[in-house]
Order: sequence, then structure tokens, then C-alpha cells
Amino acid sequence: MKAAVLRELNTPLSIEEVVVDKPAPREVLVRTAAAGVCHSDMHFQEGLYPCAMPIVLGHEGAGVVEAVGADVHYVEPGDHVITCVSIFCGQCKQCLEGNPHRCSKEGVTRQPADAPRLSQGGGIVQQFMELSCFGEQMLVHENAVVKITKDVPLDRAALVGCGVTTGVGAVLNTARVEPGSTVAVVGCGGIGLNAIQGARLAGAQRIIAIDRVPSKLDLATRFGATDTVNATEGDTVEQVRELCGGGVDYSFEAIGLKETAEQCFEMLIPGGTATVIGMIPIGTMIELHGVDLLSEKKIQGSNMGSNRFRIDMPNYIDLYLQGRLELDQLLSQRLSLDAINEGFDAIKGGEVARSVVVMDG
Repeated sequence: MKAAVLRELNTPLSIEEVVVDKPAPREVLVRTAAAGVCHSDMHFQEGLYPCAMPIVLGHEGAGVVEAVGADVHYVEPGDHVITCVSIFCGQCKQCLEGNPHRCSKEGVTRQPADAPRLSQGGGIVQQFMELSCFGEQMLVHENAVVKITKDVPLDRAALVGCGVTTGVGAVLNTARVEPGSTVAVVGCGGIGLNAIQGARLAGAQRIIAIDRVPSKLDLATRFGATDTVNATEGDTVEQVRELCGGGVDYSFEAIGLKETAEQCFEMLIPGGTATVIGMIPIGTMIELHGVDLLSEKKIQGSNMGSNRFRIDMPNYIDLYLQGRLELDQLLSQRLSLDAINEGFDAIKGGEVARSVVVMDG
């Protein structure tokens, strides 16, 4: 198959032929239809998070099942599926307590003694997050996929695999935003826009979108923002406090920066909760004023929207088909696999919600 391979940090991905193994027991071979280009992929390309190379990146994908290994009963060839990094074993303490997104993933990966899922010239090609969506096929554990209706286009379905689940889930599952509350979202890229529409679905009374790019703020209003703040036009925290008479009940950081995470905590009212969704670089320390903790303000992280993806993702698809969840406007541009590096360039330019690689055939 053709796949986009990262060989060196801070270099473009190269389109190469990669060999995919046959499905082992409990594994599924998926013909990739579409894969979103996410900021998280770029974090690994830039070395902000470590990864072994060569590696096929991509973790937000959808496709059609081509073949299944022994003991697979959940899907069959022809099923439409979305992949998810929250692969679960179903047996560990976290899974049994209802937190499969925190699963240790024991027993769902191939071991060093096993043949690799991806290879090239007899050598191993690393599989990113046990998925590697930037290839024409994906060989994954069956607990990495969720079966969906065939009524939804797969280029839209792919967006649910990370961006929608992470942003909407952070609001509904992690923070549990209450109806009538006030919400601020810092960063209006793909994750932030989904946090905004998650707040709308939760019944928030006021939703403040914060960004430096006017076109993103315009798009945020279409996703449910009631107010916008341009971060280049003064003190962001003070602007939010002025809009809401002192601060917000909930804030969401959707960029991955120390400064914006601290701002999210500062813009809370007493008892408010700040949720950091963005991937803050390893080694970065967040600083808070200790006295603010006396007012019972809280700051927390969110991992993939605290999802139970086999429940959440079909629900999000249903909401899309009902016209209550926006996916079409998230898709900023479609690219061929050969043009995948244009998707990374678009992220750096800051003007797009999501670029989606659509595979041929």
C-alpha cells in the first residue's frame, strides 16, 4: 500500500510503499477512506512528543472493513468503521470502572516477538498510536474500531475519530457543562470548534470563542458561539470577565500552550472549572496563584474527551444526521495522500479547521 512515512523530525512526510501484514486473531484490516490531519500529528513530526521512526502517522480515520482475523465477531467485511486511539482491553481496572479511554492497552498490541503490522524491506515501520491512518490500509485490533451507519460520508465520519470526540467529549463527559452556564473556549481550530458546539449541545447560556484569527471567530459563531474575543485586541482574561460580569463557569484550552492554560484558570468565577484539551509540550510547567484555589477553582485535563467511543461516536453520527452536530463546515479542504504535506502547512498557517486526506478508490 501507499503510506505517508515520517523518517526524520521536522521534515515532510514521504509517500512510500509499505507492506501490511495479514490480520491476526482479533485484528481487522480496514481500507482507509479518509483521514484527518490533526495538530497532534504535527506535534510528533516536530519532536514535541517522542516517537520511533520510520513511522506512518495519522490517528483520525474512517474506512471500510476488508478482512478480519480469527475470533472477530464485532465487524465483518463491508462494514463502515471509525478508528479511535482509545483502544480498550475491556478487562483492566479502568475499563471495568467505566473509563476505557484510560485503558493500559494490555493485550491489544502486537508484541516484539510477533511479526510487525507494518514493514518495509524486511524492517519494521512503526504504527502511530496503533492506527497509522495515513496509509491506504489500516491493520488494527478490533477494539480500535466502532461500526457506524453507512448513511454518513466517510470523510465526515473521519472527523469524529478525534476532533469531534475530543472537543465535544471534553464538554459533555469531562467537564459535564450544565445547562444555563457560561463557557469560554480558547482556540477555535478543529478541537475548539467542537468544544463550542459541545457547549451548545449542553445548553450553555453564553459561549465565548477566543482566537487571534478573525475568520476562525466568524466560523465559531456558526458552531454556537454567542460572543467572540480577538486575543490580539487587549487582555483576554479582562475581556472575558467584562462580558460575563466577573468570569465564566467553565473554560476550555484548545491550543496546547502554557499561557492560554493559565488564562483559562484566571477567567473562572469562584467554583469554576478549567479543562485543558490541547497537548501542552512535554516539560512545560503551568503556574497558578495558590490563593485562587481557596475560591474552589479547578483545573483538569481531558484525554480524548473522556470517551466511551463505541457509545459516543454513533451518538455523534446520529446528531449529525439529525442536523444538530456540525461536521460539514469542519472540513476545510480535501487532499490526496500525495498532497498530505499541504495539510501540515495549513495547520501552521492557522486558517483551517480540518484538512482531510481522501484516499483514491
